[in-house]
Amino acid sequence: MDRAAEILPAGQWPVSERRDSVTLPHHDRFRRRIRLCGDHGLDFLLDLPEARVLHHGEGLKLAGGGYVEVIAAPEPLVEILPGPGISLARLAWHLGNRHLPAEIQAERILIGEDHVIIDMLKGLGASVRPVLAPFEPEGGAYGQHNHDPKHPFGHGSKYHQHADGTWHTHD
Repeated sequence: MDRAAEILPAGQWPVSERRDSVTLPHHDRFRRRIRLCGDHGLDFLLDLPEARVLHHGEGLKLAGGGYVEVIAAPEPLVEILPGPGISLARLAWHLGNRHLPAEIQAERILIGEDHVIIDMLKGLGASVRPVLAPFEPEGGAYGQHNHDPKHPFGHGSKYHQHADGTWHTHD
């Protein structure tokens, strides 16, 4: 079985050396080590030094040569558009205040299905509708590793959490 231990950003790996692709929804793209089967049958081991989000268009460099392209699978999402009298920035603030994964675009915001949040957004005057689209939410203020809302400082930080839930510096 081939092994991929390096990821190259979209546009920075030779597409002509693509051996396969792997199509994954957002919740399956935060990985460190997993056996994967490509869309065309290539069996390989993703073996990264640390867990990270795999982004659409990235190339997983195979030890045996070539690359596997990461494809973000379309998935059921909710599209949020500003309604009369409310800005997209205000809607983004309310979503961010709830620490929800959100993909913020110029004219819309995409989130996962959550009826409580949808009701809140409608109450604020937003227009919401279901869509099927790839999901590439923001990585968070502390980088892409900030996948745990209880971990506000990101990896490599001088902070660490004690068993009682309090945060302290390494200093």
